[in-house]
Amino acid sequence: MLLDVNSILILVGIGLFAGVVNTLAGGGSLVTLPVLILFLGMDEVTANGTNRLMIIFSAFAANYGYTTKGIKTYPYGIYLGLTALVGAIIGASIAVDIDGDTFKRFLAIIMISIGLIIVFNTKSISSLELAERLKGKYLFYALLGFFFIGIYGGFLNAGVGIVIMLLLTTVNRVNLIRTNAIKAFSVFIYSLAALLIFALEGKVDWIVGFWMVLGSIIGAWFSSIWSVRKGGERAIRITLLIMVIYMAIKLWIDTFNS
Repeated sequence: MLLDVNSILILVGIGLFAGVVNTLAGGGSLVTLPVLILFLGMDEVTANGTNRLMIIFSAFAANYGYTTKGIKTYPYGIYLGLTALVGAIIGASIAVDIDGDTFKRFLAIIMISIGLIIVFNTKSISSLELAERLKGKYLFYALLGFFFIGIYGGFLNAGVGIVIMLLLTTVNRVNLIRTNAIKAFSVFIYSLAALLIFALEGKVDWIVGFWMVLGSIIGAWFSSIWSVRKGGERAIRITLLIMVIYMAIKLWIDTFNS
């Protein structure tokens, strides 16, 4: 895709906003995907594939940050990440062949559903130091859950962090900090497989992805400072909901005009 100055500014802008959203609320892909499709005219599969670059970079950066702070994910991060990778291969293989209008309708439904969960989920996930349950049947539950998480992550990935956090904190009783570390590591692992499948099909625009990644770096840095201000997270959640509802409706209507 040939980019003019306006397109570059849009890409950096949505990357910046996604970086802020992912830091404060989660669900940045709910914004980036419809912008790529609706406002930059990218086809649905290429938009889905290109978006993986930002996901991978963000997950890698987060994982590096947790590692430098001594938060370890070994060996469960590897077990869960590889299990999700198998699922991601299935999900991405489906995504590269899906009909464009079907994808738009599915994305619109997911956008509104996940957006509402993010905005109205005011109860924080427990971070109590309980004994972890990552052996025996509970490890099996986690592996099974991550296999299906990988399928969804490979197919779309938007809002997948919420599902991972709910699974690890409620079923496996992993504390919130380690949960986030495992989430970052597993998303990085399975997203590599998803990106490879999209790339082999020629469905990744590397230049577009670069500008989005650049914006997300700025957004993540900015939000890490701004988030300490009272009301910052709530403002982002409300803004996200408004944007998600608007673009979800536009996506749905667009399927009838194509």
